Amino acid sequence: MNKLQFHSSLAEKGIVLNETQMQQFESYFRELVEWNNKMNLTAITDEESVYLKHFYDSVSATFFHDFTKQLRLVDVGAGAGFPSIPIKICFPQLNVTIVDSLNKRISFLQHLATTLKLKNVSFFHDRAESFAKKKEHRENYDLVIARAVARMPVLAELCLPLAKVGGLFLAMKGPEVVNEIADSKKAIATLGGKVVRNESLLLPFEESTRHFVFIEKSKKTPNSYPRKPGTPNKQPL
Repeated sequence: MNKLQFHSSLAEKGIVLNETQMQQFESYFRELVEWNNKMNLTAITDEESVYLKHFYDSVSATFFHDFTKQLRLVDVGAGAGFPSIPIKICFPQLNVTIVDSLNKRISFLQHLATTLKLKNVSFFHDRAESFAKKKEHRENYDLVIARAVARMPVLAELCLPLAKVGGLFLAMKGPEVVNEIADSKKAIATLGGKVVRNESLLLPFEESTRHFVFIEKSKKTPNSYPRKPGTPNKQPL
C-alpha cells in the first residue's frame, strides 16, 4: 500500500487526511526506520508494508467505533506506537495514554510525539499489571485498546481493569480469535466484562483477516485483579 493508496483507502471510510496529517505519517515512517537501526521496534521496515501492516491496520479499528468524540484512550503494550499513534494522528482530539514495559520503546514514543507535535499524549514505562493498580488509572478510561499483545484470557486481565464501567476494551486480533473468545469467557466475566461485538475485515492487498473484539465493561473489576506481574501469563484465568 503506497501513500496515495493509504490516503484514498482512508478517505473511502470517511477519514480525510489533511496535509499536516499526511506529513505526520511520513515523519512517523522515517523515525520508525531510523530508530529501528538502533533498537528492535519492528521487523517491517519497507514503506509500503509499514503503511499497510502498521498504519492502515492500526487505523482500521476506527472503522467500527466512533473515535470523533473526546475519548480517553489507553493503549496497553503499544510497542512502536501501534495502534494508538496512527489513530491519534487521524483523530487529534483524543486523549491518549500509552503504557509499555520497555523503557527504550517509551523513549522512542516520547521522541516521536515531540517530532509529530502531538498533544494530550502521555507515556508510562510500567507493567500493565502494576499500572492498572494505580488509582489515577484504574477504571478511568473510555476505551482500552491492545493489538496483538497476548491471548485473550491474559489480555482481558491486563486491560479490563483500566476501563471505566460503561467503557470498552477493544482487542485487535488475527483469525484465531474465535477460539480465544471461547477460552476467555470465564476471565472476561470475572473481570466485569462481556463480549458485545466481534467485527472483522480483510486487510487490503494482503487479504489477511483482522478481528476487532469489543468487550463492554458492565461492572467493576474485583480489587484482586490484575494479579501480580507475570501471573496472568503463567496462570490465565
